This record gives sequence, structure tokens and C-alpha cells, in this order.
Amino acid sequence: MSFSGKVVLVTGASSGIGREVAQDFAKHGAILAITGRDKDELNATELKCRNNCAADVLQILADFTNQQEVENLVDKIVEKYKRLDILINNAGAYKLGSLQTSPIEDFDMLFTVNVKSLFVLTQKAMPHLVASKGNIVNVSSIAGLQAFEGVLLYSMTKAAVDQFTKCVARECAPKGVRVNSVNPAFVKTNITRSAGLAGDELDAFYERKTRAHPIGRLGTTKEISRAILFLASDDSAWTTGNTFLIDGGRSLTLS
Repeated sequence: MSFSGKVVLVTGASSGIGREVAQDFAKHGAILAITGRDKDELNATELKCRNNCAADVLQILADFTNQQEVENLVDKIVEKYKRLDILINNAGAYKLGSLQTSPIEDFDMLFTVNVKSLFVLTQKAMPHLVASKGNIVNVSSIAGLQAFEGVLLYSMTKAAVDQFTKCVARECAPKGVRVNSVNPAFVKTNITRSAGLAGDELDAFYERKTRAHPIGRLGTTKEISRAILFLASDDSAWTTGNTFLIDGGRSLTLS
């Protein structure tokens, strides 16, 4: 795969899947725009991308609870590079909770970060993606396709992402823009710690998740990144509206 000359926006690039994806695009010659809230971590991602021979890297701090900051991303990218070819909607938030235990504040935050910001950014980016005949890959979850206990609000947001993926793919296919999502099962990243787990509780959580996957281990950010690059590349030129499940066999254990 080659992304030479392609301008790629990766959101949530300061760690985890976003950082891995940015590095992989860099290895394939992309011009990168990376966003995140943590300046130090975003600096680390930029350094890794430059070390992997990125054509160029534009770093933009952005808080995805702030609609104006999300809208400004595209303006800054197009101002510098005059185009946008690929949008990787990876930024997201994760919270544990059931119907009875989830506060309304978690509802507002999760839907703002995981759904509203994705809508706002995609809407803003679409005219430029139409011009470049580009594409979008949304980072969703197996939780958007299957019902799990204890992650009600997160699952609701990812189901919304999946339907968004299909609807926008249908709407924009005649305009030459493809839209797909990747739907991983459990991948060990910092997003779990942000849900409030730590120490022995976190270790036990990881152990339960490991046993739940028939392959016998958790997924890696590299495995998810490779799937994202495939969907963003010309190798998948006839693929749109796809929710690509990458789950270590987890879905096989669910009725």
C-alpha cells in the first residue's frame, strides 16, 4: 500500500490505536494531521511519525467535547495542504455503567465525543473528501454490533457510529467517497484506565477479557491499524458501508 501524497487526518492520535495508525500511515508516505488533547503525548506521536518517514506532520490540539475546536480542524488542514484525502475518526471515550448506574453526565459526554464530534467533523470534511475522491474509516467496536452487560452508554454510541457509517456510505458512494468502520473486540489501551479501573481491579478485568476471546489473547493496536490501512487504501476500492469485525473469535461465543 502507498499513501504517498495523501493527506490523512487521524483523530485521537496521542495514544493507543490512533498513535499506531498514524505511525503506519507515516511508513507508507502519508502527509499526516494528528489531533489529541495531551500535548506531550501528541508530541511523542509526531516524533514517532517523523522517525517513520512521514512526508509531513501537522499537529493540532483539539478537545472533542468542544464543537468549535472540532470544526476548526479541517480549516487548519486545508489551509496548509489545500486538500484532505482520508479521515480516520478514531477519537473516543469509554465508560462502564448500566441503566441504573450511569449518570446523565456520562450520557452527555459519551455521545458528544463518540457521536456528535464524529458527525461534525465528517460533515465539515466531506466537501474536501468529495473533491479528492477520498474515504473515511470510523473506529467503532464489537459493542456496536453485540449486547454486553456493563457498557450500556458506550455500546449505544458505537451502534450509532455503525449506523452513521452505513448511512453516510450510502449517501456518498455516488460522489466517490467510501465510508467503512472497524469493530474491534477488546484491545489493551489507555482508554480502559480512563474508565476508572486501576491496580488489581484492572488486572482482573484484563484477565476476564482475555478468557472471553477464543483465540486466547487480547487484540493489538497493530492488528487494528493494519485493518484500517487496508480499508483506507485502494486495495479496498470496492468496499463501502462495511462494519469490519476484528474480534479474536469473541462474537462466536455470543448467542
